[in-house]
Amino acid sequence: MYLCQHKTHVMKKKELYDKVIAYFEQAMPVAETELNYSNPFELLVAVILSAQCTDKRVNLITPPLFHDFPTPEAMASTTPEVIFDYIRSVSYPNNKARHLVGMAQMLVKEFGSEVPGTLEELIKLPGVGRKTANVIQSVVFNKAAMAVDTHVFRVSHRIGLVPKTCTTPLATEKHLMKYIPEEIVPKAHHWLILHGRYVCTARNPQCHQCGLNGLCATSLKVAIPAKS
Repeated sequence: MYLCQHKTHVMKKKELYDKVIAYFEQAMPVAETELNYSNPFELLVAVILSAQCTDKRVNLITPPLFHDFPTPEAMASTTPEVIFDYIRSVSYPNNKARHLVGMAQMLVKEFGSEVPGTLEELIKLPGVGRKTANVIQSVVFNKAAMAVDTHVFRVSHRIGLVPKTCTTPLATEKHLMKYIPEEIVPKAHHWLILHGRYVCTARNPQCHQCGLNGLCATSLKVAIPAKS
């Protein structure tokens, strides 16, 4: 009896994933990072800067930073104090300035000035945690790596893609990876981010204009006000 109930639950979950994926495939066939970059090093710098900061803010400050420090060698040869002047308007600029210089120095010394492509190597770099490493793996190397930021975490829970027991980004990542086909994981990561950024916002989510309204677990629990 228990086994049958478990199978039914899995089927329901798979059906939800299938419908959500089908919706995003149609509504957002192209889904990419909104950070501006022209090479893997620039993306790594931008992602480190984007921690607890908006992509819009990061995109405002990176052009002069990339112009003056276009390579790991250039950034490795400067100091955190110099980098700070370029990034002072982002969150935690002191820490991020130290991380950027330390990251560039390690790229030069240990990785031949190339951005590595594995989780194990990436998380050795200063300022790079699992989320940042997964972004690089996904965007640069098109690997099936699901970076769980605040948007992915919130949207996954609201839609009902993950259970309430997934209380950490890692648990959420592992649950999502069970159901999302590997070949679309890089795109699915951006679907959830962009949906969270513009529709399923933290405050005042735009449920009335959401294509998942009626499918999303949260929308089934609350009455959605009609358009005025």
